[in-house]
Amino acid sequence: MKFGQKLQESIYPDWKFYYLDYAGFKSYIYTCAARGYTAEDESEFVSNLEEEIEKMQDFQQAKIKEVKRRIENCYTEIDLINKNRGTEEAKLSQFSVIEEEINMIIAEVNELAKYTRINFTALVKIVKKHDKNVSFMLKPIFTQKINSMPFFKESFDVLLLKLSRLYKIVRDGGKDLSKNVNPQSGNGQTFVRQTTKYWVHPDNVMELKLFILKNLPVLVYSNNQNKPVNPAITSIYFDNTELDLYKGRIEKVEGAEAIRLRWYGDDQVPDIFVERKTHREDWTGEKSVKERFSMKEKHVNSYLSGTYDFEKKIAKLREEGTKSPKDIDDMERLSRETLESVKEKKLVPVLRTFYNRTAFQLPGDASVRISLDTELSMIREDNFDGIERAGLNWRRTDIHGDYPFPQLPERDICRFPYAVLEVKLQTERGENPPRWVTSLINSHLVESVPKFSKFIHGVSTLLEDRVDILPFWFSQMDKDIRKKPNKFSNFSLSSSARNSFVDLTSFSDLSSNKNSKSFDYKKFALAANSSSRRNSPSSNASYGSLEINDQSTEGNDQIDPNRFSRKWYNLYGLLDFNRPKYGSNYSEEGFIPRQFPQLPIHDQDISIPGSSSYGSTCRDASDSGYKKIIQVPARVEPKVFFANERTFLAWLNFSMLLGSLSLGLLNFGDQNGRYAGVAFTLVSIMAMFYALSLFHWRADRIGMQNVGPYDDRLGPTLLVIALFCAISLNFYFKFSDYKM
Repeated sequence: MKFGQKLQESIYPDWKFYYLDYAGFKSYIYTCAARGYTAEDESEFVSNLEEEIEKMQDFQQAKIKEVKRRIENCYTEIDLINKNRGTEEAKLSQFSVIEEEINMIIAEVNELAKYTRINFTALVKIVKKHDKNVSFMLKPIFTQKINSMPFFKESFDVLLLKLSRLYKIVRDGGKDLSKNVNPQSGNGQTFVRQTTKYWVHPDNVMELKLFILKNLPVLVYSNNQNKPVNPAITSIYFDNTELDLYKGRIEKVEGAEAIRLRWYGDDQVPDIFVERKTHREDWTGEKSVKERFSMKEKHVNSYLSGTYDFEKKIAKLREEGTKSPKDIDDMERLSRETLESVKEKKLVPVLRTFYNRTAFQLPGDASVRISLDTELSMIREDNFDGIERAGLNWRRTDIHGDYPFPQLPERDICRFPYAVLEVKLQTERGENPPRWVTSLINSHLVESVPKFSKFIHGVSTLLEDRVDILPFWFSQMDKDIRKKPNKFSNFSLSSSARNSFVDLTSFSDLSSNKNSKSFDYKKFALAANSSSRRNSPSSNASYGSLEINDQSTEGNDQIDPNRFSRKWYNLYGLLDFNRPKYGSNYSEEGFIPRQFPQLPIHDQDISIPGSSSYGSTCRDASDSGYKKIIQVPARVEPKVFFANERTFLAWLNFSMLLGSLSLGLLNFGDQNGRYAGVAFTLVSIMAMFYALSLFHWRADRIGMQNVGPYDDRLGPTLLVIALFCAISLNFYFKFSDYKM
């Protein structure tokens, strides 16, 4: 479907006159280009386009002010209801009216977010179409203009907080119960949760947030309910040159560790959390646990080097009495064990993850906690390739949370195209999650990706030449995760909710090179500006600042493999390297959805293009390159090994029974009986050796998590034939005696 048609389907009828006149501008470009595009035509085009941008911005800002006034009016009405002396039934009826108003406001905010995204996309496409068909260039001018306008930077976070608090007050009968509750209460130093993870397309982020806040309030960590704190979360993950921690995590080895340093907000925060995550297999009866303790940022380097006097801090905490003795003992144990792991395994900072998190949770109740991470980026911290990134410091100092980190080279960063949703439940054994949570995870807004790990994804993309096992979700990266709403589901914000199935493209997608080459994916080459396309900052929930990077590809057939291998893989031809975004085909008219077959679960050996050094020439798909394994999440329970052992014992029991029969014939039979005994003895020995070899063969395949097949038709067939021959020989000798 062409973008013009997509735009028409996405228009909210009540606002139809405030959308960008995409069809009009498109017609103007083609008409003027056909007769010869002049400077006067360009002046008129620019003037009209600026008027359209001002129109859209004025409309958006007016609607935001209107929504804020409606929210304030709801607060006023709540105060009036609380002051009036009426029956509880009358108050409940009035609160239900306010709740309906909040639902209408939520639906309007959702439509406003869609309005912003679709108009941004329309503007990007019309400028690109202009630069392609006429001799004038608008991209540099309008990129600067857009970066200075609030229309393209609006994230609606303030509105989200206001609506969340308002909804919670109405649900609590007009009382604000969250003022005196510590939002972190219920979260111990060591805690266990059942966590499931999902991907969310940027088009669905706002709708998802608005749905969740109707059931869970936004978790606010400051007393100012209307001004959000810095939502950034940054983590530094540790590993060694052999990537032992990566291997343990991706192979789900029992007891595998992940060690990281984490802080919240900008880089100037004084406290750093040292965290250790330990993986536990289900058959152990234990749950994976995350443990952590905090320390001052100025002490991190000395702690990692082993020169920091941690005992002094422990003694000070015991004197203060602010923590329980058990928490202090756990902190002392965790700090000692973490430092031992760093020294013994020679761990160093390897990867940084950055994202902005919106958390939803009832204050003081951690039974249901939902977090949504947007603007996810993975950044290299190691010096494995000889490039000093952090020097002697525990983290690099050339970045400070300034997403999308335009100063970093492409080899150092991977910008993830989706938001990551985590649903964390602390329910009693046998208790089902709330129905609204079930509705959420079964909705069209999320794509389930079990066991997704930011650390694993970052290492496998940025350090691809050092890993041999890739995560299973690599086969999902090229799949379009947007889905149409399920008509049998009640999951919607309003009856007018429509499927906003549009493509969001940043200004870095505007190609000024009309003669840029398009390489076939089998030759493993990309247009040079595809890197800026797939790392577009506008592919996230908020737009931020945009960076333009013009690089001509004409005559440049030698493309650095690391620039595309971090995102584009040849999984038996499932990926098209000429496509600018995951899960899409891109034409001049917009987004064309395309579905790809899923990899069979037993296809583990998959050829992945790769290079051991930065800047080498791309190899053809037919070249004999090394192979990498895509790790399929197939958990092997101990009972599978026990079943293999029981099968072996059953065969051995049959062999011993047959062997006892043969020994009886050999010891107590006549001459012909001894011949039959020899035959049965040979069959018994064959059965034992067959059972033993089959046991080891199956054990090896189970250990490698191979899903099969495990059956062997040749061995049993040969044993049956041998046994039949032995029995026939026994009958032959017996009847020979009768004849004699």
